Amino acid sequence: MTSQITFYLSQILGKYYISDDGAALGKIKDFLIDQGSLPGKETEPVRARVVAIKVKKGNELRILDFSSFEIKKFKRKLKITCLEVHDISPENFSNCLWLAENILDKQIVDINGRKLVRVNDIRMVMIPAGTYAIAVDVGMEGLLRRIGIDKPIQTMLDPFKADIPGKFILWDDIAAVDFSNTNIKLSKSISRLNTLHPSDLADIIEELDKASRTYIFASLDEEQAADVLEEMEPHAQIHIVESLPVEKVADVLEKMPADEVADLLDALAEDKAEKLLEEMEKESSEEVRELLEYPNKFVGSLMTTDYYTFNENLTVTQTLDELRRLNPEPAHIYTIIVTDKHEHFLSSVSLGELVVADPSKQLKEIMNKHAVSVFDDDKVDSLADLVSRYNLLAVPVINKSREMEGIVVVEDIVEDLLSRRKTR
Repeated sequence: MTSQITFYLSQILGKYYISDDGAALGKIKDFLIDQGSLPGKETEPVRARVVAIKVKKGNELRILDFSSFEIKKFKRKLKITCLEVHDISPENFSNCLWLAENILDKQIVDINGRKLVRVNDIRMVMIPAGTYAIAVDVGMEGLLRRIGIDKPIQTMLDPFKADIPGKFILWDDIAAVDFSNTNIKLSKSISRLNTLHPSDLADIIEELDKASRTYIFASLDEEQAADVLEEMEPHAQIHIVESLPVEKVADVLEKMPADEVADLLDALAEDKAEKLLEEMEKESSEEVRELLEYPNKFVGSLMTTDYYTFNENLTVTQTLDELRRLNPEPAHIYTIIVTDKHEHFLSSVSLGELVVADPSKQLKEIMNKHAVSVFDDDKVDSLADLVSRYNLLAVPVINKSREMEGIVVVEDIVEDLLSRRKTR
């Protein structure tokens, strides 16, 4: 047997396999690959080895052990020989999938490219140790090969010294996501998806069909699910919320900023939003309810309650030490709020100003003496001019008693302005 033969799945599906004496036995319908890791080698790349073959003779479908098959090339054509016929059950393997049924023409995630792509073909190799799926073809070349016109097209391009665009993704750099109707274990695929940034994963999930979208989102842990849901477009958020059990959604919402949850619930039917609020922990639920009370035209509807207050008499060093102890999300510390002994708002200090200030100085010495703030019942339209005039990253929101209610960050102001422009 030749030491190595490479071929494509499309070149072999529908072809006859023969006996050792050359008699046609039936047609090849699919290959079953085993994705299980070898004991003690879970961290190594997946070796997608072919363990069984689905064949058809007349109206009869059979699944045969692939170890007694061999593939050879003869005059540029593939010859598939069955040396012995042994029926086998896919249940003998722990983590298997059919290549044509589960991968070909399906959507997968290109982990390195951080995007959703469609599989046009699968590259395979037969070596003495076995037959393996080594890469998926997601380029134009694979699509033309499938319909049998890749060679004529390439012949037409040869005079121009051009090639058909091709793109391959190694098997270990993909994550299958279109398996929601199978019983395949997807622990490795899901773990690869977990390496993506929440924004990238949100974009990918939004492109999926509704069933796959729900399936992938439900596989995420609560922390990551919250980060991903926050990055998704409103229509996709609503679909996720309406597709999953109330208990699951409530657990995820508790991990999100209250203002983001309020925006999401505001777009839901009133009874659905109320069920979620009742299921959430009391503290989180009350925080969201307070934000939902503000009409959209008021500043309070845009503010977040994720902010940090510090007494005016603390030094810069003490403030930084306390921030390190609290370990807040970076996105929650655009600015810190300075208050008096009665917890009344005095001013704010940006994180940049805090870092470069004299460590021994008190906050009241470095804060802006002409404090900029807005009331929670001010009109939203006033924010854009304020942010532009004072070059702010966040605007403190207070009530008439000068008590803190929240802050509005500049990105939320921009999003609000863009959404208003789209609806005009």
